[in-house]
Amino acid sequence: MIKHNVISVVLGGGKGTRLYPLTHKRSKPAVPIAGKYRLVDIPISNCLNSGYNRIYVLTQYNSASLNSHIKNTYNFSVFSKGFVDILAAEQTAEGERWYQGTADAVRHMQRYLAHHDYDHLLILSGDQLYQIDFQEMIEQHITTGADISIATIPVNAKDATSFGILKSDDEANITAFTEKPSSDRLAGWESEVSDEMKAEGRVYLASMGIYVFNKGVLSKMLEEHKGMDFGKELIPDSIGKYKVHSYEYHGYWTDIGTIDSFFEANIGLTDDIPKFNLFDKHTIFTRGRMLPPSKVSGTILDKVVLADGCIVAAERIERSIIGIRSRVGQGTVIKSTYMMGCDFYQTLEEIAQIKEEGGILVGVGEDCYIENAILDKNCSIGNNVRIKGGAHLEDGDFETHSIYDGVIIVKKRAIIPPGTEIG
Repeated sequence: MIKHNVISVVLGGGKGTRLYPLTHKRSKPAVPIAGKYRLVDIPISNCLNSGYNRIYVLTQYNSASLNSHIKNTYNFSVFSKGFVDILAAEQTAEGERWYQGTADAVRHMQRYLAHHDYDHLLILSGDQLYQIDFQEMIEQHITTGADISIATIPVNAKDATSFGILKSDDEANITAFTEKPSSDRLAGWESEVSDEMKAEGRVYLASMGIYVFNKGVLSKMLEEHKGMDFGKELIPDSIGKYKVHSYEYHGYWTDIGTIDSFFEANIGLTDDIPKFNLFDKHTIFTRGRMLPPSKVSGTILDKVVLADGCIVAAERIERSIIGIRSRVGQGTVIKSTYMMGCDFYQTLEEIAQIKEEGGILVGVGEDCYIENAILDKNCSIGNNVRIKGGAHLEDGDFETHSIYDGVIIVKKRAIIPPGTEIG
């Protein structure tokens, strides 16, 4: 294995308002995904699988649960120089304001980087789903003599309007950049791509928000350029001044910054051969929990991802993800739903007392129907509840749930009384 001298930085993002209410009490990288992971596990796992184990995670909003997850998950041997550390925004002698953008966040962490020996800084987003061998990207970066490398992915004209679009020459050097161009401005922004991509109409190179910087180049840019954001300011201004190279990626990649994309990415994991394959040699690392195996009684399961420690007695579950420690009662039907699960078990004594007092157990009760929904952690859904999302529903935010893009999101720790109908 080639040893590259790399430090990785995972950008935690801002308030994550487009993922509300999932980000109401947690930072975006801490949002649970696939029933047992957190979003931040994806970029960290890509780094570790690539042999890069010096990682900083930058965050500033609702970082308590993210701190806890990092602390309880990524512990290296005392004989290793590896680390995964949180750097939260803080008041210092140099400034009292929070991070104003991606470049501003990295600018503020320069004093931490000064204590490390490294040649390249790998900058990643904390809200994307993909599997990349970063060694290949770093190796290409070195071989081509690039100052900056940007991971790019070919997209079609419809998707191009949502990304920063790059123009490259025959040697994959980036020559121009435009941020989220309107459809009538796309003419002339086509790049040279493979015949397969051309056949699919994917002729525009979109920035994936994944960057490699040479140490000296990054320090100089951050000192000379007072811009706050890489994608909007520093990267466009670097073209022509530095050798900026495109690392073209052809695998699965999606930005999951909205409820719609988050929901589709999770439900897509239930496909027979999902585009993002969890059953792969590239391990997705996460917190190791000493949970019992899941127990299923009389339930028909079809295209279901079932995490550890679940107790399921439903009538039928299809095309859904059932997260850790989930409890589902008899007679319940769940379709196209992501149930995030629970952080704890209720004891038999607690269950008996709750029933005696007419309360509602954590999990999903009996004889419920749930479709096109996200059930956040630790919610309690009573018996005979009907929750059915769909395109006919208007967006809205309510006490126990929200509706966005036709998906009903039951909020964390929400209590839904028996007989309730939503949707």
